[in-house]
Amino acid sequence: MKEQEARDRIRRLKREINHHRYLYHVLDRIEISDDALDSLKHGLRQLEEMFPRLITADSPTQRVGGVALEKFSKVKHDRPMLSLDDVFEKEEVVKWRDRIQKLIPSASFTYFVEQKIDGFAISLMYDNGVLGVGYRLAFS
Repeated sequence: MKEQEARDRIRRLKREINHHRYLYHVLDRIEISDDALDSLKHGLRQLEEMFPRLITADSPTQRVGGVALEKFSKVKHDRPMLSLDDVFEKEEVVKWRDRIQKLIPSASFTYFVEQKIDGFAISLMYDNGVLGVGYRLAFS
């Protein structure tokens, strides 16, 4: 694929992904399955890996979530709540592991698989082993 073709495809993917994120996060509505949206995001990530010069700050690969529904209150977390990327192939897990290993050379890895729960994250606060009053939920 040539760079101009990639640029056009990236632009279309970003527009489509942002449309579906807006429907989900702001209007609480979906038009496509989570699997279909994950596939669009995966395709965008692959193109940006092939053409890193085309990565922009507004890309869905460079940010998490979108505008939240007004009924959700904002919470300041002591530590950032980070998202894991969707993985479709073993090689992607290996690349992720290698990237973490470079950042934290002493890291060791144990893997497990569980069913995907989309759009939910939780941060619990414990005080001396007791669940604190300040538990927080975040939906993405």
